[in-house]
Amino acid sequence: MIRKIVSINEERCNGCGLCAKVCHEGAIAMINGKAKLIRDDYCDGLGDCLPACPMDAIRIIEREAAAYDEEAVKARQAEKSKSAASPCGGHSCPGSRAKTFVRPTPVNAADSFSQPMQSQLSQWPVQIRLVAPNAPYFENAHLLIAADCTPFAYADFHNRFIKNRITLVGCPKLDPVDYSEKLTAILKNHNIKSVTLVRMEVPCCGGLEQALKKALTDCGKLIPWQVHVISTDGRLLD
Repeated sequence: MIRKIVSINEERCNGCGLCAKVCHEGAIAMINGKAKLIRDDYCDGLGDCLPACPMDAIRIIEREAAAYDEEAVKARQAEKSKSAASPCGGHSCPGSRAKTFVRPTPVNAADSFSQPMQSQLSQWPVQIRLVAPNAPYFENAHLLIAADCTPFAYADFHNRFIKNRITLVGCPKLDPVDYSEKLTAILKNHNIKSVTLVRMEVPCCGGLEQALKKALTDCGKLIPWQVHVISTDGRLLD
């Protein structure tokens, strides 16, 4: 029969696994690092997986396909519930699973100098392409958006910028995706208290700043924001 069904562009898929996680019917699975429609009769063609894909790699098309089989889906769901307790949580990618961290506070100033420098990162993942826009750590957050070269160029990046902020990292030159869409969703759906953008002085980093400006406009909110620029030799230019 000709009917609506999911089609996945494997070349665009980044392997995050978010579509497989939200597919209640279990029609999508991660195979060799890519999302795949494993059986036509598992897919109802409604497209609940489309909004979850950060790469816009999923479409609904019409083609010859087996009819949706509700009984087969129920059996699949029972199978998934058995595997939910596995270390990888079924089909969810461990690299994109949301986590938060609590960092110890030195007892006094002397302790801060006697102890090794600690990471100030408070959540995972950090890549813009991997984060889920509805992750709970975004609520009431001070948001840091950083070009991925900046932590390498600026020596005190953790204490100066990451500390007490939720961190997102990306490279507009290397990532084939429009960051503004996901950033808009994050700003629109959460109470973001402020946004700090840290970029390199090189022109290609301007894409990250433009994406943020578009997101700030499209979200319909007035959110305080600022931009810091790092030189290629590691100096804070502003």
